[in-house]
Parts: sequence; C-alpha cells; structure tokens
Amino acid sequence: MPRAYDNVWQGETKRVLTVCSANMLRSPTMQVVLSAPPFNYNTRSCGIYDFALVPVTQELLDWADEIVCADNEHAERIVQLVHKYGIKDKPVVNLRIPDHYEYRNPKLIRLIAERYQAIID
Repeated sequence: MPRAYDNVWQGETKRVLTVCSANMLRSPTMQVVLSAPPFNYNTRSCGIYDFALVPVTQELLDWADEIVCADNEHAERIVQLVHKYGIKDKPVVNLRIPDHYEYRNPKLIRLIAERYQAIID
C-alpha cells in the first residue's frame, strides 16, 4: 500500500532525514553531502528544537527510510519521537559531529562523508 507522502517524482532513491539542533548548520550540510555523489539520496533536513528553521515532525519521520543525526542529543530525541509515534523499523544513525562548524564548512563536509561511509561499509 502506498504511503500518503509517496510521490512518483521522488523516485526509488533512499529517503534520508538529517537532524541537528536548529536546522541551520549541520543538518543542512548533511543534507547536501548525502544528496550528492557517491550517496545520491533523496534528503530532507530538520532540527529537534521548536525554534528550528524546519522542526522535526511526525510526517518527516514517517517519510524517511533512515534518519541521520549530528550527535547524541539529536539521536536520543529522535529515538524518543519514533517510539512516541509508533514508527517501526526506522534506522537512526549518529555521526557524532560537534557543533563547531559553519554551514558547508569543508572540514564538516569531509567529516560527514567519512563518518557516514564508515557506517554503511
């Protein structure tokens, strides 16, 4: 049965939701990295706090095939929300990236790619 948010224009690519605190630095950078080669995922980003540019919602969590978090605080909050909403079989990945980087910082981009690649290998 198709999900309510399925859209033929999104294709069959893995859907990855990236998560940080405010959806301003790390998660948008993770979104850029994971949507580009070699990953080429369908990505969205959000933040765990109410003041985030795009706050996390049940719809975003339902949409995602996998959730990639910047650090422990984000991963713990996402796991709580996944349980709260009764979402099953949703992998939550923690890249353990501290909040020390600007948006699209080259070191941040490299760290995201290296840590994510190590997880999927």
